[in-house]
Amino acid sequence: MIEKHEIVIRHTYHAPKEGQPAKYEALRAAARHFAEVVNELCPDSRESALAHTNIEQAAFWANAAIARRSSP
Repeated sequence: MIEKHEIVIRHTYHAPKEGQPAKYEALRAAARHFAEVVNELCPDSRESALAHTNIEQAAFWANAAIARRSSP
């Protein structure tokens, strides 16, 4: 069972704090670069489509970690 405070953290808007937007942009740039490498090296296929989906997911969850777990 998920504790109530964890539910609140997961379902509350977290306005960006000082320094966070730069971290988000760094993560997006790294994910974009990786996606471009996958696009360049991998043949068009279900597997490469899944790679792109998982790059998006990784970037999303990394940003969520910053938004949800960074100190005030």
